[in-house]
Amino acid sequence: MSKTMTFRLMKVEDIDQVLEVERHSFTLPWSKDAFYNELTNNQYAVYLVLEDEGKIAGYCGAWIVLDETHITNIAILPEYRGKKLGEALLRKMIEVSLSMGSIKMTLEVRVSNHVAISLYEKLGFQKGGIRKNYYTDNREDAYVMWVNFT
Repeated sequence: MSKTMTFRLMKVEDIDQVLEVERHSFTLPWSKDAFYNELTNNQYAVYLVLEDEGKIAGYCGAWIVLDETHITNIAILPEYRGKKLGEALLRKMIEVSLSMGSIKMTLEVRVSNHVAISLYEKLGFQKGGIRKNYYTDNREDAYVMWVNFT
């Protein structure tokens, strides 16, 4: 990660840039209203951005409920991929989660997303089950992956 990159909490003013990351990353991107609601109305939501000289290169969202963190989404702009920034972003979210009392983390990932699965396994996540037809765009299954920090 270059010295110009920083992590920080996402703000409402970041939504337009985060939407660009969304559009380049997902077939069914979240809406502006969805992000606005997460940042202003969801007491459990924590969103981090990875910023490179004022440009948002990626973001990670989570819900931290009691002692459990559920990753809602994580994405990096295409031009920043392949530089271990997704790993750095997820490690930062783990750090934030631990500081807030989380002892475990979960997420869903497409069964075909081998790059993401490899990253999650590298960070200690294990497959805990399958959600059949989880993704509405193509009915693809998702692995439910978990990691315990204790």
